[in-house]
Amino acid sequence: MKHLSLAALCMAVFAAGCSTPSGPPGPAPEKGPQGTIAYNVPVDASEPGTKIEANYQPIGIAPLRIKIFGDKDGTFHNFGSDEFVVRAYPARTNEFPQTKIFKTGAFSIKDDKIPEKIYFQFSPPAPPAEKK
Repeated sequence: MKHLSLAALCMAVFAAGCSTPSGPPGPAPEKGPQGTIAYNVPVDASEPGTKIEANYQPIGIAPLRIKIFGDKDGTFHNFGSDEFVVRAYPARTNEFPQTKIFKTGAFSIKDDKIPEKIYFQFSPPAPPAEKK
């Protein structure tokens, strides 16, 4: 009996050591080019009507989700560009565009982690002028 429980313990340790970290159960991640997987990242902004672009290509108006193909460790993959760029153009003309730049890893530069969400905070609108 003692040998059976020791064998069961060894099997449990072996099985736990072989499992892969997968997070909550669900569908397998979408596979992408060059061994990458898809990360669906929400993008939002404090300003309604904010236009969003990724790598200089328009993708829509916030809020939206952007599909980023990254490495399995959660970092950006270098598809030939050292950076992944997300830019937001607010609808109001008195605001400047905002840009978030993520490193994709090249030579001795470490690649950035893919964020869980991307948010652009613009200044609140000025209060209306008081009438005299």
